Amino acid sequence: MTHRVAVTGLGTIAPLGIGAQPFWEGVRSRRVAIGELTRFDASAFPSRIAAQIDDFDPFAFLSRRRVQWTDRFSQLAVAAARLAVEDAGFSPNGSADEIGVYTGSALGGVALAEEQMGVFHAAGLRAVRPLLAICVFGGAAASNIAIEFGITGPASANANSCASGAMAIGDAFRAVRRGDVRAAIAGGVEAPLAPLTYGAFTVARAMSTKNDDPSGASRPFDSQRDGFVMAEGAGMVVLERYDDALARGARIYGEIAGYGASNDAFHMSAPLEDGEQTATAMRRALDDARVHPDEVEAINAHGSGTKIGDAAEVRAYRRVFGERAAEIPVCATKGQHGHALGATGAWEIAIALLGMRDGIVPGAVNLDERDCSCEIDCTNEERAIVSRVVLSNSSGFGGINAAVVLRRSDS
Repeated sequence: MTHRVAVTGLGTIAPLGIGAQPFWEGVRSRRVAIGELTRFDASAFPSRIAAQIDDFDPFAFLSRRRVQWTDRFSQLAVAAARLAVEDAGFSPNGSADEIGVYTGSALGGVALAEEQMGVFHAAGLRAVRPLLAICVFGGAAASNIAIEFGITGPASANANSCASGAMAIGDAFRAVRRGDVRAAIAGGVEAPLAPLTYGAFTVARAMSTKNDDPSGASRPFDSQRDGFVMAEGAGMVVLERYDDALARGARIYGEIAGYGASNDAFHMSAPLEDGEQTATAMRRALDDARVHPDEVEAINAHGSGTKIGDAAEVRAYRRVFGERAAEIPVCATKGQHGHALGATGAWEIAIALLGMRDGIVPGAVNLDERDCSCEIDCTNEERAIVSRVVLSNSSGFGGINAAVVLRRSDS
């Protein structure tokens, strides 16, 4: 027996807002949360801009003792999970072993490791944070969420680059649908704003260098795009069996209907330019959802703002949707909130669900002149469109691709 899977809770810690509704209002306001990077001195770097979260207070979400035991990576994850659980009005109710936790993060706690390496070199091993080992591993966020809520079901983490948040939600969806768990907390988290970590991406020439115009730097599908802008944050969702959600009278944002993944098997930092394997992930998600391509009414694009990446993504849409690829409304919001690597796929799934709820496809900021290689229906203006089926697409370094099909709730 398989189960329908409902999304009943959304939790976001993002540069545009803390909490799903403030985040959504930030998206709709067209506000850009990208500015000068001030977390450290980046004056010598080619890229010196980021989407920081300067108003996050971990003590608002965790006890003092728990804050001492965790780093920013886990704190962001637990905070987003708490917001999602509260939004869902969800409680284990004695069934903690039937709930799972699934997280994704490209870099995990590497920023803390970087900081403590400096401490080690300056003052020796005795000065290193005693809890370093349990803070930096990729599964720390999932484990800390499980501890925070007393969840004893599976707690699983992946490190699948910029697709990791979407893949965590996809894995959780499959677990709930199969009946492995009755419910799950799932999503992505990233805390990458540390000198070496951030600098590594500038060396790779993946990020925008429009330092004199931070608010105009992230430009998905625009002819003047020159790379992504790094962000930090977390996004979590609560997934439940649809019948369980109905039985407890939960508000249902929508359903996750299908999930697909693939790998380009081509290059560690460049996408396959013909978009074939990105298209494969989308086809698999549509097949999994038993949805024909003609039924997709909107797309939430990965749209990182890199020259090659955006063009390859559009070619993938053409492979899946044919001529109709130029007519499907596309949402691309990284121009506002930047690219938080593993967290962004979860943010974008939340945006797709909220857009379906409100009958909105948000506009894309900084799309002043669409690149001729990016012929898609993405505009600067918010549009009133009631979408019943939305495809959310994510890709990342290593050639990793993930796609999630979302369906508007019928209750």
